[in-house]
Amino acid sequence: MKKILITGGAGFIGSYLVNALKDNYEVFVLDNLDPQIHGSDGHSYTYNLIKDNCHFILGDVTNPKDWEKVLSNDINIVVHLAAQTGTGQSMYEATSYVNSNCIGTTILGDCLSNYKSIEKIVLASSRSIYGEGKYINRKGNVIYPEGREIDDLKKGIFECLDPIDNSELIVQATDENSGINPISTYAITKYFQEIYLKNVCEANNVSFFGLRFQNVYGPGQSLKNPYTGIISIFSSRILQGKDIFIFEDGKESRDFVYCLDVLDAVVKAIEFDKTSQHILNIGSGTPTTVLEIANVLKEFIGNDTSNIIVNGEYRKGDIRHNFADISKAENILNYKPKYSINEGLRIFVEWLKTQELGVDLYEKSLQELKNKGLLN
Repeated sequence: MKKILITGGAGFIGSYLVNALKDNYEVFVLDNLDPQIHGSDGHSYTYNLIKDNCHFILGDVTNPKDWEKVLSNDINIVVHLAAQTGTGQSMYEATSYVNSNCIGTTILGDCLSNYKSIEKIVLASSRSIYGEGKYINRKGNVIYPEGREIDDLKKGIFECLDPIDNSELIVQATDENSGINPISTYAITKYFQEIYLKNVCEANNVSFFGLRFQNVYGPGQSLKNPYTGIISIFSSRILQGKDIFIFEDGKESRDFVYCLDVLDAVVKAIEFDKTSQHILNIGSGTPTTVLEIANVLKEFIGNDTSNIIVNGEYRKGDIRHNFADISKAENILNYKPKYSINEGLRIFVEWLKTQELGVDLYEKSLQELKNKGLLN
Protein backbone atom coordinates (compact mmCIF):
# COMPACT_ATOMS: atom_id res chain seq x y z
CA MET A 1 0.00 0.00 0.00
CA LYS A 2 1.44 3.37 -1.03
CA LYS A 3 1.86 6.15 1.51
CA ILE A 4 0.47 9.60 0.85
CA LEU A 5 1.03 12.86 2.72
CA ILE A 6 -1.60 15.59 2.60
CA THR A 7 -0.39 18.94 3.94
CA GLY A 8 -3.31 20.98 5.19
CA GLY A 9 -5.20 17.70 5.29
CA ALA A 10 -7.45 18.81 8.16
CA GLY A 11 -8.86 21.60 6.00
CA PHE A 12 -11.74 21.85 3.58
CA ILE A 13 -10.45 19.97 0.54
CA GLY A 14 -8.02 17.89 2.60
CA SER A 15 -10.76 16.36 4.71
CA TYR A 16 -12.55 15.07 1.61
CA LEU A 17 -9.29 13.73 0.25
CA VAL A 18 -8.33 11.86 3.43
CA ASN A 19 -11.62 10.02 3.50
CA ALA A 20 -11.55 9.28 -0.22
CA LEU A 21 -8.07 7.72 0.00
CA LYS A 22 -8.02 6.01 3.39
CA ASP A 23 -9.01 2.57 2.09
CA ASN A 24 -6.40 2.43 -0.68
CA TYR A 25 -3.48 4.40 0.78
CA GLU A 26 -1.77 4.82 4.13
CA VAL A 27 -2.62 8.47 4.72
CA PHE A 28 -0.52 10.97 6.67
CA VAL A 29 -1.63 14.54 7.42
CA LEU A 30 0.53 17.52 8.38
CA ASP A 31 -1.55 20.47 9.58
CA ASN A 32 -1.06 23.34 12.03
CA LEU A 33 -4.81 23.71 12.76
CA ASP A 34 -4.70 27.46 12.14
CA PRO A 35 -7.24 29.11 14.51
CA GLN A 36 -8.47 31.40 11.70
CA ILE A 37 -9.76 28.28 9.95
CA HIS A 38 -10.25 25.71 12.71
CA GLY A 39 -11.19 27.87 15.70
CA SER A 40 -9.32 28.36 18.96
CA ASP A 41 -9.47 24.72 20.06
CA GLY A 42 -8.62 23.28 16.63
CA HIS A 43 -11.49 20.80 16.81
CA SER A 44 -13.18 22.01 13.65
CA TYR A 45 -15.78 20.16 11.61
CA THR A 46 -13.17 19.08 9.08
CA TYR A 47 -10.57 18.02 11.67
CA ASN A 48 -13.15 15.78 13.35
CA LEU A 49 -13.85 14.18 9.97
CA ILE A 50 -10.26 13.03 9.51
CA LYS A 51 -8.69 12.57 12.94
CA ASP A 52 -9.43 8.82 13.13
CA ASN A 53 -8.73 8.08 9.46
CA CYS A 54 -5.08 9.05 9.10
CA HIS A 55 -1.76 9.46 10.85
CA PHE A 56 -2.16 13.05 12.04
CA ILE A 57 0.90 15.18 12.74
CA LEU A 58 0.32 18.57 14.32
CA GLY A 59 3.00 20.68 12.70
CA ASP A 60 3.79 23.51 10.33
CA VAL A 61 5.14 23.40 6.78
CA THR A 62 7.52 26.23 7.68
CA ASN A 63 9.32 23.94 10.15
CA PRO A 64 11.86 21.60 8.47
CA LYS A 65 11.73 19.24 11.45
CA ASP A 66 7.99 18.72 10.94
CA TRP A 67 8.61 17.81 7.29
CA GLU A 68 11.32 15.39 8.36
CA LYS A 69 9.05 13.83 10.97
CA VAL A 70 6.46 12.87 8.37
CA LEU A 71 8.62 12.26 5.27
CA SER A 72 10.78 9.78 7.21
CA ASN A 73 7.83 7.39 6.86
CA ASP A 74 8.81 6.69 3.22
CA ILE A 75 6.07 8.82 1.70
CA ASN A 76 5.37 8.12 -2.00
CA ILE A 77 3.01 10.97 -2.90
CA VAL A 78 2.68 14.49 -1.47
CA VAL A 79 -0.50 16.51 -1.97
CA HIS A 80 0.43 20.05 -0.98
CA LEU A 81 -2.71 21.87 0.11
CA ALA A 82 -1.34 23.82 3.09
CA ALA A 83 -1.40 27.57 2.41
CA GLN A 84 -2.68 30.83 3.73
CA THR A 85 -5.56 31.98 1.57
CA GLY A 86 -7.39 35.24 0.98
CA THR A 87 -6.35 37.91 -1.49
CA GLY A 88 -7.35 40.93 0.58
CA GLN A 89 -5.67 39.85 3.80
CA SER A 90 -2.52 38.90 1.90
CA MET A 91 -1.99 42.54 0.91
CA TYR A 92 -1.34 43.65 4.49
CA GLU A 93 0.02 40.42 5.98
CA ALA A 94 2.43 39.70 3.16
CA THR A 95 5.28 38.38 5.30
CA SER A 96 3.05 35.75 6.83
CA TYR A 97 1.75 34.64 3.40
CA VAL A 98 5.24 34.45 1.91
CA ASN A 99 6.50 32.50 4.90
CA SER A 100 3.70 29.93 4.82
CA ASN A 101 3.24 29.58 1.07
CA CYS A 102 6.76 30.13 -0.30
CA ILE A 103 9.17 29.15 2.46
CA GLY A 104 7.06 26.13 3.36
CA THR A 105 7.12 24.99 -0.26
CA THR A 106 10.87 25.43 -0.68
CA ILE A 107 11.44 23.24 2.36
CA LEU A 108 9.44 20.52 0.59
CA GLY A 109 11.61 21.02 -2.49
CA ASP A 110 14.77 20.69 -0.42
CA CYS A 111 13.47 17.40 0.94
CA LEU A 112 13.21 15.78 -2.50
CA SER A 113 16.94 15.12 -2.66
CA ASN A 114 16.89 13.41 0.74
CA TYR A 115 13.68 11.38 0.55
CA LYS A 116 13.88 9.33 -2.65
CA SER A 117 10.63 7.50 -1.96
CA ILE A 118 8.67 10.56 -3.20
CA GLU A 119 7.47 9.93 -6.76
CA LYS A 120 4.77 12.57 -7.22
CA ILE A 121 3.70 15.98 -5.92
CA VAL A 122 0.22 17.39 -6.47
CA LEU A 123 -0.08 21.11 -5.71
CA ALA A 124 -3.24 23.07 -5.02
CA SER A 125 -2.58 26.16 -7.12
CA SER A 126 -5.04 28.96 -7.85
CA ARG A 127 -6.83 30.75 -10.67
CA SER A 128 -5.69 33.98 -8.97
CA ILE A 129 -2.32 33.75 -10.74
CA TYR A 130 -3.97 34.89 -13.99
CA GLY A 131 -5.21 38.13 -12.50
CA GLU A 132 -7.91 39.20 -14.93
CA GLY A 133 -8.98 36.44 -17.26
CA LYS A 134 -8.72 36.18 -21.00
CA TYR A 135 -10.60 38.74 -23.13
CA ILE A 136 -11.06 39.76 -26.73
CA ASN A 137 -11.66 43.26 -28.04
CA ARG A 138 -14.27 44.17 -30.63
CA LYS A 139 -11.78 43.35 -33.39
CA GLY A 140 -11.39 39.82 -32.04
CA ASN A 141 -7.86 40.34 -30.74
CA VAL A 142 -6.92 38.49 -27.52
CA ILE A 143 -6.09 40.79 -24.61
CA TYR A 144 -4.95 40.05 -21.05
CA PRO A 145 -5.75 43.21 -19.04
CA GLU A 146 -3.11 44.12 -16.49
CA GLY A 147 -5.70 45.66 -14.19
CA ARG A 148 -8.42 48.26 -14.00
CA GLU A 149 -7.75 51.95 -13.50
CA ILE A 150 -8.64 53.38 -10.09
CA ASP A 151 -10.13 56.48 -11.75
CA ASP A 152 -12.52 54.25 -13.71
CA LEU A 153 -13.54 52.33 -10.59
CA LYS A 154 -14.25 55.60 -8.78
CA LYS A 155 -16.61 56.53 -11.63
CA GLY A 156 -18.41 53.18 -11.46
CA ILE A 157 -16.80 51.88 -14.65
CA PHE A 158 -16.12 48.33 -13.59
CA GLU A 159 -15.66 46.39 -16.83
CA CYS A 160 -12.22 45.90 -18.33
CA LEU A 161 -11.56 48.32 -21.18
CA ASP A 162 -9.50 48.12 -24.34
CA PRO A 163 -6.42 50.29 -23.71
CA ILE A 164 -6.59 51.54 -27.32
CA ASP A 165 -10.16 52.82 -27.65
CA ASN A 166 -11.69 52.32 -24.16
CA SER A 167 -14.38 49.96 -25.48
CA GLU A 168 -15.54 47.15 -23.19
CA LEU A 169 -13.65 43.89 -23.56
CA ILE A 170 -15.47 40.57 -23.93
CA VAL A 171 -14.49 37.89 -21.42
CA GLN A 172 -13.41 34.46 -22.66
CA ALA A 173 -12.63 31.17 -20.93
CA THR A 174 -9.09 31.35 -19.52
CA ASP A 175 -6.83 28.52 -20.69
CA GLU A 176 -3.50 27.44 -19.21
CA ASN A 177 -1.55 29.33 -21.88
CA SER A 178 -3.18 32.63 -20.93
CA GLY A 179 -1.15 35.52 -19.61
CA ILE A 180 0.02 35.34 -16.00
CA ASN A 181 -0.54 38.49 -13.95
CA PRO A 182 -0.74 37.85 -10.19
CA ILE A 183 -2.00 41.07 -8.61
CA SER A 184 -2.12 40.10 -4.93
CA THR A 185 0.48 38.74 -2.55
CA TYR A 186 -1.53 35.53 -2.33
CA ALA A 187 -1.49 35.09 -6.12
CA ILE A 188 2.24 35.77 -6.29
CA THR A 189 2.91 33.09 -3.68
CA LYS A 190 0.77 30.52 -5.51
CA TYR A 191 2.59 31.19 -8.78
CA PHE A 192 5.89 30.84 -6.98
CA GLN A 193 4.78 27.45 -5.64
CA GLU A 194 3.93 26.31 -9.17
CA ILE A 195 7.10 27.29 -10.96
CA TYR A 196 9.36 26.26 -8.10
CA LEU A 197 7.87 22.80 -7.62
CA LYS A 198 7.65 22.14 -11.35
CA ASN A 199 11.37 22.90 -11.72
CA VAL A 200 12.51 20.95 -8.67
CA CYS A 201 10.33 17.96 -9.59
CA GLU A 202 11.76 17.88 -13.11
CA ALA A 203 15.28 17.98 -11.68
CA ASN A 204 14.53 15.02 -9.39
CA ASN A 205 12.47 12.99 -11.90
CA VAL A 206 9.35 13.39 -9.77
CA SER A 207 5.89 13.73 -11.34
CA PHE A 208 4.15 17.04 -10.77
CA PHE A 209 0.59 18.28 -11.12
CA GLY A 210 -0.22 21.93 -10.49
CA LEU A 211 -3.99 22.19 -10.25
CA ARG A 212 -5.26 25.73 -10.63
CA PHE A 213 -8.43 25.65 -8.56
CA GLN A 214 -11.19 28.10 -9.31
CA ASN A 215 -13.53 29.24 -6.47
CA VAL A 216 -14.14 26.01 -4.55
CA TYR A 217 -17.23 25.74 -2.33
CA GLY A 218 -19.29 23.13 -0.54
CA PRO A 219 -19.99 21.51 2.85
CA GLY A 220 -16.99 21.71 5.13
CA GLN A 221 -15.56 25.03 4.00
CA SER A 222 -14.57 27.20 6.91
CA LEU A 223 -17.34 29.28 8.45
CA LYS A 224 -14.83 30.98 10.75
CA ASN A 225 -12.58 32.64 8.17
CA PRO A 226 -14.02 36.03 7.13
CA TYR A 227 -11.30 36.68 4.56
CA THR A 228 -12.17 34.07 1.95
CA GLY A 229 -15.18 32.24 0.52
CA ILE A 230 -18.06 34.55 -0.35
CA ILE A 231 -20.53 31.65 -0.46
CA SER A 232 -19.96 30.76 3.18
CA ILE A 233 -19.84 34.44 4.18
CA PHE A 234 -23.08 35.32 2.38
CA SER A 235 -24.90 32.20 3.60
CA SER A 236 -23.92 32.68 7.22
CA ARG A 237 -25.11 36.27 7.22
CA ILE A 238 -28.39 35.45 5.48
CA LEU A 239 -29.09 32.73 8.05
CA GLN A 240 -28.54 35.27 10.82
CA GLY A 241 -30.79 37.83 9.13
CA LYS A 242 -27.89 40.19 8.46
CA ASP A 243 -27.42 42.23 5.31
CA ILE A 244 -24.85 41.13 2.77
CA PHE A 245 -22.71 43.65 0.92
CA ILE A 246 -21.75 43.18 -2.70
CA PHE A 247 -18.92 45.17 -4.19
CA GLU A 248 -19.03 47.04 -7.49
CA ASP A 249 -22.34 46.39 -9.32
CA GLY A 250 -22.63 42.69 -8.52
CA LYS A 251 -21.98 41.66 -12.10
CA GLU A 252 -18.39 40.58 -11.48
CA SER A 253 -18.18 36.86 -12.24
CA ARG A 254 -16.20 33.85 -11.07
CA ASP A 255 -16.03 30.14 -11.79
CA PHE A 256 -17.55 28.42 -8.74
CA VAL A 257 -16.66 24.73 -8.60
CA TYR A 258 -18.19 22.23 -6.19
CA CYS A 259 -15.85 20.50 -3.73
CA LEU A 260 -16.60 16.95 -4.93
CA ASP A 261 -15.65 17.91 -8.48
CA VAL A 262 -12.33 19.24 -7.17
CA LEU A 263 -11.88 16.05 -5.16
CA ASP A 264 -12.38 14.01 -8.32
CA ALA A 265 -9.67 16.01 -10.11
CA VAL A 266 -7.16 15.60 -7.27
CA VAL A 267 -7.76 11.85 -7.03
CA LYS A 268 -7.34 11.51 -10.80
CA ALA A 269 -4.03 13.41 -10.59
CA ILE A 270 -2.84 11.15 -7.77
CA GLU A 271 -3.68 8.02 -9.76
CA PHE A 272 -2.26 9.24 -13.08
CA ASP A 273 0.37 6.61 -13.80
CA LYS A 274 2.82 8.40 -16.13
CA THR A 275 5.85 10.35 -14.98
CA SER A 276 5.07 13.84 -16.24
CA GLN A 277 4.54 17.49 -15.32
CA HIS A 278 1.17 19.12 -15.91
CA ILE A 279 -0.48 22.46 -15.09
CA LEU A 280 -4.28 22.19 -15.27
CA ASN A 281 -7.30 24.41 -14.66
CA ILE A 282 -9.86 22.84 -12.35
CA GLY A 283 -13.24 24.53 -12.36
CA SER A 284 -16.79 24.26 -13.62
CA GLY A 285 -16.01 26.04 -16.89
CA THR A 286 -19.02 28.33 -16.33
CA PRO A 287 -19.09 31.94 -15.06
CA THR A 288 -21.58 33.03 -12.40
CA THR A 289 -21.99 36.58 -11.13
CA VAL A 290 -21.70 37.43 -7.45
CA LEU A 291 -25.21 38.89 -7.50
CA GLU A 292 -26.58 35.63 -8.91
CA ILE A 293 -24.90 33.73 -6.07
CA ALA A 294 -26.45 36.03 -3.47
CA ASN A 295 -29.94 35.76 -4.92
CA VAL A 296 -29.85 31.96 -5.18
CA LEU A 297 -28.60 31.64 -1.60
CA LYS A 298 -31.32 33.97 -0.33
CA GLU A 299 -33.93 31.91 -2.15
CA PHE A 300 -32.63 28.60 -0.78
CA ILE A 301 -32.25 29.88 2.79
CA GLY A 302 -35.54 31.74 2.74
CA ASN A 303 -34.75 34.57 5.13
CA ASP A 304 -36.57 37.78 4.15
CA THR A 305 -34.95 39.90 6.87
CA SER A 306 -31.57 39.83 5.15
CA ASN A 307 -31.05 42.42 2.41
CA ILE A 308 -28.70 42.25 -0.55
CA ILE A 309 -26.92 45.61 -0.76
CA VAL A 310 -24.96 46.37 -3.92
CA ASN A 311 -22.84 49.19 -2.56
CA GLY A 312 -20.61 50.18 -5.47
CA GLU A 313 -17.48 49.89 -3.32
CA TYR A 314 -14.43 48.22 -4.78
CA ARG A 315 -11.38 46.43 -3.42
CA LYS A 316 -7.98 47.31 -4.83
CA GLY A 317 -6.54 44.28 -6.60
CA ASP A 318 -9.91 42.64 -7.29
CA ILE A 319 -10.49 41.27 -10.76
CA ARG A 320 -13.66 41.65 -12.81
CA HIS A 321 -14.06 38.28 -14.52
CA ASN A 322 -12.36 34.90 -14.68
CA PHE A 323 -13.66 31.48 -15.62
CA ALA A 324 -11.73 28.41 -16.67
CA ASP A 325 -11.19 26.62 -19.93
CA ILE A 326 -11.09 23.06 -18.54
CA SER A 327 -10.51 21.21 -21.82
CA LYS A 328 -6.92 20.30 -20.92
CA ALA A 329 -8.01 18.64 -17.67
CA GLU A 330 -10.74 16.85 -19.58
CA ASN A 331 -8.19 15.49 -22.08
CA ILE A 332 -5.48 14.49 -19.60
CA LEU A 333 -7.47 13.39 -16.54
CA ASN A 334 -10.89 12.76 -18.05
CA TYR A 335 -12.10 15.42 -15.61
CA LYS A 336 -15.77 16.30 -16.03
CA PRO A 337 -17.53 18.42 -13.37
CA LYS A 338 -20.86 16.90 -12.35
CA TYR A 339 -22.46 19.54 -10.13
CA SER A 340 -24.29 22.63 -11.40
CA ILE A 341 -24.08 25.79 -9.31
CA ASN A 342 -27.70 25.46 -8.17
CA GLU A 343 -27.28 21.83 -7.16
CA GLY A 344 -24.07 22.55 -5.29
CA LEU A 345 -25.50 25.56 -3.48
CA ARG A 346 -28.59 23.63 -2.42
CA ILE A 347 -26.45 20.90 -0.85
CA PHE A 348 -24.22 23.49 0.82
CA VAL A 349 -27.17 25.37 2.35
CA GLU A 350 -28.67 22.16 3.78
CA TRP A 351 -25.32 21.38 5.42
CA LEU A 352 -24.90 24.95 6.67
CA LYS A 353 -28.22 24.79 8.51
CA THR A 354 -26.80 22.00 10.69
CA GLN A 355 -23.72 23.98 11.77
CA GLU A 356 -23.00 26.43 14.57
CA LEU A 357 -22.16 29.72 12.93
CA GLY A 358 -20.14 31.29 15.75
CA VAL A 359 -19.02 34.92 15.85
CA ASP A 360 -19.50 36.90 12.63
CA LEU A 361 -16.21 38.67 11.84
CA TYR A 362 -17.07 39.75 8.31
CA GLU A 363 -17.72 43.41 9.02
CA LYS A 364 -14.52 43.52 11.07
CA SER A 365 -12.60 42.18 8.06
CA LEU A 366 -14.14 44.87 5.83
CA GLN A 367 -13.11 47.55 8.30
CA GLU A 368 -9.56 46.20 8.26
CA LEU A 369 -9.50 46.53 4.47
CA LYS A 370 -10.78 50.10 4.71
CA ASN A 371 -8.21 50.99 7.37
CA LYS A 372 -5.46 49.67 5.07
CA GLY A 373 -6.78 51.71 2.13
CA LEU A 374 -7.76 48.58 0.16
CA LEU A 375 -11.54 49.09 0.15
CA ASN A 376 -13.11 52.24 -1.27
